[in-house]
Amino acid sequence: MIKKEANDESEVSVNLDKTSVFSTKRSIRKTRSIVRYPRQTRRYSEYILAALFLAPSILLFGIFLFYPLIKSVYLSLHSTTPRGDVAKFVGFKNFTNLFTSDTFLSSLWVTTQFMLFTVPTTLILALILAAFCRSRIKGSRIFRFIFALPLAISVSTGSVIWMVLFHPTLGTLNYFLSVAGLPTINWLTDPNWALISISIMTIWMNLGFLFILLLGGMEGVPEDIYESARMDGASPIRTFVQLTLPLISPTIFFASVTSMIGAFQAFGQINILTKGGPMNSTNVIVYNLYQDAFMNFRFGTGSAQALVLFVMILILTLIQFKFGEKKVHYQ
Repeated sequence: MIKKEANDESEVSVNLDKTSVFSTKRSIRKTRSIVRYPRQTRRYSEYILAALFLAPSILLFGIFLFYPLIKSVYLSLHSTTPRGDVAKFVGFKNFTNLFTSDTFLSSLWVTTQFMLFTVPTTLILALILAAFCRSRIKGSRIFRFIFALPLAISVSTGSVIWMVLFHPTLGTLNYFLSVAGLPTINWLTDPNWALISISIMTIWMNLGFLFILLLGGMEGVPEDIYESARMDGASPIRTFVQLTLPLISPTIFFASVTSMIGAFQAFGQINILTKGGPMNSTNVIVYNLYQDAFMNFRFGTGSAQALVLFVMILILTLIQFKFGEKKVHYQ
């Protein structure tokens, strides 16, 4: 009897242990499900919140970037009416006409010349002026204000200022030439001087931004490096070439890329000063695009030119990143 009661008690305890194990497993499953659902809802709420934050930017990019790009691709494959309505599908005929057009090929060459005139000159001048103001000479604050002043002037205002300076009879530049006994120059009406005149004005307009950019890069160089160079007996020119330029090479690289893109997109000063003339000597690709699309109402041809310009800028930017970034020293 005693053995049977002991066996019964052991069986009851085993059953109780099993039920307790099952109950604990159920409770663990319930707690897991309870914990899992808040995590999932929290994750979904984070996704929704991120989407709400990105929605304004995506909307603006879609309206002002992606839609015009898709519309340009669509129009470049069609001929259009003067009202901008699509007439018929022409495939790549607009692109074929472009690359067989003397005017378009001339605009490509003018744009290349304009870029070669403005980008290296602006960079070199901005580097010299930034190094001059970085040297802590007396009155450097005044020079910083003067050199950065073009940054506060719009393209239209700057164009009007230089229109007065370039005037053939009342202009300041020709006045100084006549005082020096030199022949005066038709700055904006001579085909040999028109593009140079536009380039001079563009260099002055872009100088303020690049000056501030490069000066900020030079100010970020630790002073201890210059003190070590002076203790080693390095000259200012050697310090600038071997220390300053490598340390601000990321800033120089950024300035060169943005300047190149800006040179390909120049329009305002040309529209105000020369309108692409004389004899198409200042007819850059953007102004040629403007004439075809908005003056001659050939929107298909204008869209094709816009896509060609986009591809050119993209290829040149990739080339700069491929070969130019190798010489950039990131700290």
